Amino acid sequence: MDKLALFGGTPVRTRPFAPWPEYDDRERRYLMEALESRNWGGFPFPSPLAAEVGRAFAEYHDAKYGILCANGSVTLETALRAAGIRAGDEVIVPAYTWIATAACAVHLNAVPVFVDVEPRNYCMDPAAVEAAITPRTRAVIPVHLGSSVADLDRILEIARKHDLIVIEDCAHAHGAAWRGRGVGSWGDFGSFSFQSSKLMTSGEGGALITSSDEYAKKCMSLVNCGRKEPGYDDFEGFLFGWNNRLSDLQVAVLKAQIERLPEATLRRAQMVGYFRDLLHAEVPGIRVLERDERITSIAAYQVVMRYDPEAFGGLHRDRFLEALRAEGVDLDGPFYVPIYQSPLFNARSDEWPLLRERYGDGVLGADLHCPVTEKAAYEEAIWMHYPSLMGTRGDIEDIIAAMDKVRRHAADLR
Repeated sequence: MDKLALFGGTPVRTRPFAPWPEYDDRERRYLMEALESRNWGGFPFPSPLAAEVGRAFAEYHDAKYGILCANGSVTLETALRAAGIRAGDEVIVPAYTWIATAACAVHLNAVPVFVDVEPRNYCMDPAAVEAAITPRTRAVIPVHLGSSVADLDRILEIARKHDLIVIEDCAHAHGAAWRGRGVGSWGDFGSFSFQSSKLMTSGEGGALITSSDEYAKKCMSLVNCGRKEPGYDDFEGFLFGWNNRLSDLQVAVLKAQIERLPEATLRRAQMVGYFRDLLHAEVPGIRVLERDERITSIAAYQVVMRYDPEAFGGLHRDRFLEALRAEGVDLDGPFYVPIYQSPLFNARSDEWPLLRERYGDGVLGADLHCPVTEKAAYEEAIWMHYPSLMGTRGDIEDIIAAMDKVRRHAADLR
């Protein structure tokens, strides 16, 4: 009988998975064109190349304007500022996501309000959003998580009812569509990241998309130190901005990445389907999260699964993942923890005093409890990163074989 690699047996897999990021001659060509042009971006903003790529990215997601930024965290701050969010305003965010979704509010002296996620897809729970609204609520930031899309229909209905700004956090969702229309174009803003792990990457970078003329102009000014340049100089007053511009060397890479996006999105979606069908047939107790039928184009940033310890004789998820890693398949459990329990979210009231009324001395240590988020983070969720989907069906079959091997030997691990 095969022995677990954790106990000295032969691993199911020793070969690496597909390398990331992907690139080809297009990145080389566009980089050399930008280099030889001696126009490497920055100021003036946007450069012709940045304007071209921003417009193409927006159009791909069915929006009118695309503003390229330094990263996908400052995009969120820029959107809040452009929308007029001020100190003390409340911004509703999901508890289960990366810290930037909530940090953007804190950095503007606004107050993040954490709500739980839906068990079916780990995205923001619309019922929890509506229950969290107060007279101070000004905005809501739904996150399209993993390969899922938040319930935009219900969230937008609630937002319209309460006159709230909606900023879609699409850091995981390049190329996704909801009911035939690109994500990011449904709310007032869509925020995307091009950080090195994302589906499109220039190492670092981000983009805001919007179809509002006013918001687009204010975003461009805020990104460009508050300057008002031709094309975004006809709104009233001046804004206190940042230098959050993206260089043309990075934009050149993004130009190639956009060209690759349609084919890569389709390929990943096909591999997700193959993985899901094989997993559900071969490994009882682990299921890919439910896919909403309103998602008409899936952006498979992560394949997120739900682990049932009862199917493994009570074996804890983390012990399962430890054994799986020894078999050559490195999946993640606590990919995210509740933001309000993350040591990285050390937002204290002595630095951000408007947090005090809701959070006392600070967010960490405050009496917060989102049960679905906590169960996902510490017991239930398994995350598989998209490079596993960029290779062959044989790669997928190895992952399933390793998971099944660990399942069969669960008693040894207990």
